[in-house]
Amino acid sequence: MENATLLYDGTFEGILCSVFVAFEEKLDVQDIQLLDEAAPALFGETLEIFTDPEKANRVWKAIQKKSNQNTRLHLKWSLLSELPGIEMHVFRVMKRILTSSEKVDGDYADPSFLKISQVAKMVGREKHRMEAFVRFRLTKDQIYFAAIEPDFNVLPLIKKHFTNRYGDQNWIIYDLRRNFGLYYNCSKTEYVTLDLEDNIGIMGAPEAFFDCSEIEFQKLWKAYFDSTNIKKRVNMRLHLQHVPKRYWKYLTEKSSFA
Repeated sequence: MENATLLYDGTFEGILCSVFVAFEEKLDVQDIQLLDEAAPALFGETLEIFTDPEKANRVWKAIQKKSNQNTRLHLKWSLLSELPGIEMHVFRVMKRILTSSEKVDGDYADPSFLKISQVAKMVGREKHRMEAFVRFRLTKDQIYFAAIEPDFNVLPLIKKHFTNRYGDQNWIIYDLRRNFGLYYNCSKTEYVTLDLEDNIGIMGAPEAFFDCSEIEFQKLWKAYFDSTNIKKRVNMRLHLQHVPKRYWKYLTEKSSFA
């Protein structure tokens, strides 16, 4: 099939299955789109890819044999960026790995290798900042809750960090933009989908949802920060380098409720 457009479910396994089908049916793949957001193809045909764990595993094992860990990380992380067109770059890198007679890791002369490397670094920075700037708030149900809106889908990447660091309490980290989250119950961490009120917010502590001790703690912390902050010594340029303004919405000391 020439000029084929593949429609997949948005998962890494779905991309692996796209590679499997492309080889099996000798497809000339021109584009890969999310099934739910696909636009009608002007030329060629569209083909829906059904995610099959067995097929995905076969492709991934073949890639593992012919690539290093760094390349495999770039493949996974770049797809989490959700950037337009990233699927085709991932697909091309996978195809080149599988068809090359020798390892091609780090071939940055290849536009797709370069692209996934650059995007993976961007995703990595977002992961690091989410680990640093996430702030929990104690709910009336005695669960520590944090709402986030990351630019990239980094929730799967921060799962291990928070599970290891906060293993003695119940918590939820919820991605409002993508409407799913992580829930840890002092035993295991799993993905959840919640029906949240719009006014739950990212910072502050609305009385309808959060424990009264949380509200008082946030006011106390804000007062402490304001009292210790020497305005004449503030280097805003340096401050913004370490704490970009788009992350201020997560920080209690940047709130205006107190």
